[in-house]
Formats: sequence, C-alpha cells, structure tokens
Amino acid sequence: MSASARRSLATDMESARNGRPNGAGQAASELGGKAGPDAGGMPKAKLSVFVAADNRLLREALARMLAKKGIEVTGLESTVPLRAESVAQANADVLLLTSQGALHDDLLMIQQVRATAPEMRILLLGMVKDAGEFLQCVRAGISGYLLHDASSQEVLEGVGAVHAGEAVCPRKLCTALFRYFESEAASMACVSPRRRLGLTRREQQLVPLIAKGLSNKEIANHFSVSEQTVKNHLYRMKQKIGAEDRLDIVQLYRAQGFLI
Repeated sequence: MSASARRSLATDMESARNGRPNGAGQAASELGGKAGPDAGGMPKAKLSVFVAADNRLLREALARMLAKKGIEVTGLESTVPLRAESVAQANADVLLLTSQGALHDDLLMIQQVRATAPEMRILLLGMVKDAGEFLQCVRAGISGYLLHDASSQEVLEGVGAVHAGEAVCPRKLCTALFRYFESEAASMACVSPRRRLGLTRREQQLVPLIAKGLSNKEIANHFSVSEQTVKNHLYRMKQKIGAEDRLDIVQLYRAQGFLI
C-alpha cells in the first residue's frame, strides 16, 4: 500500500480516536456495527474480518482501522505462509488479503481458502499488471479486488460490499469482466444449456456439493457410492470442461449460469 494510503489510514484512525466521524467511518459503522435494528426490527450482525498481509505495519494498521469502525477482527496473520485452516477456524465473514506480488502464489492461496472456507468472501488488495491476471483471480474465487493504493474509505466500503454479496473492482477492470463474459457467451452460443457443459446427470449433481466444500468421502456417502467412484467422476468432469481442479469445475459451471 502506498504512502498516501497509509496516511489516509492514519488520518482515519485519528478521527476515530477523537470522535470525529467521516464518510468512511459512517459507512463502516453502518456495515459492521451493532448500533441498532435493521428495517425488519432484528439487530444487525457484527461484521468480522480476517486480515492477512505480509507487511506487519500494514496488517496492524488495517486491523486498527477496522476495529475503530466497529468491525471485528478475528484474525491477523502474515501471508507468508498463510494457513488456510487458520483462516477457516477464525470463522470471519471476509478475508482482507494483500497480494504477495506473485500471481501463482496469490491464486494458490485464494483456492486453498475457498476450499476450506467456501462461505468466506475474499477482498484482495493487489497490484494487477494486466486484466488477464485479474480475471484469473476472479476465477479462483475472490469477491472483490482493490488496487494496493486504495484509500481507507475504499477498503471499508469494499469490505462491506463483498460482505453484502456484491462485487468490487476498479472501473477499468470492470470493463475487462464485461468483455470476458461477452466473449464467453459468444463462444458458447451454439451449445445447448441442456448439455450442461457435457456433464452427465450424476456429474451435474456433484457440482453443488463440491461448491459447498464437501470432501470426496462426504460426497460418496451422500450418494452411497465408493470414494473412488467420486474420484473417477471428478477426473472425467475436469477432462470434459477443461478444469484444473475441483474449484475450477465450480467456477466454470457458475460462469455459464448453471449454478447460482
């Protein structure tokens, strides 16, 4: 994160200490606090965030900023290495993750977290070099992407947005998303949705269970088949749709509108 962004974080924290609310503080308190009931009369649930950043100063600054705005920080760890199991055990709503600077490492980390904590939203702070790298991060399972020099307000609003089920990304990268789905739709125009990417009925039934994070053994028990049978299904599914792993199967299936 740039020096200007760190100054913005510091200003935000100082405002919180002196009791002077600003736009970011209002947004965060509305998103993460327990100030009052919602429209239905039910108390708002407290938003919780796990912060993962290689730079100790940065992750502690992010944690203090979130805490000052009424957002619970359930975990604070370096990304080198980041243990997906630790992230899952923290039971946070959102993982605020900073890029390690290497796309392969970022993708691996995202995939591991998605596999162990499928319900957790991931907001990535990165320094993308091109739209292709950004799209790979989206396919890996992030819910939002902010550039490394994002302001404190943008971080707060981003955390709240992904927690609410919305997508977050800079405008120029949003354009890349639209172009990607436009090209994908054109390439699939001649394929009947009924074919569901060429998967058999049983293979289609596996996709929602994979999306829920069930293991091969749990899926086997669900269908009363052997674990090896499930492994065989997964192998054939990857071959049919060109997926690299089980998470990629879900992402590709969802991208075609077959999984909500």
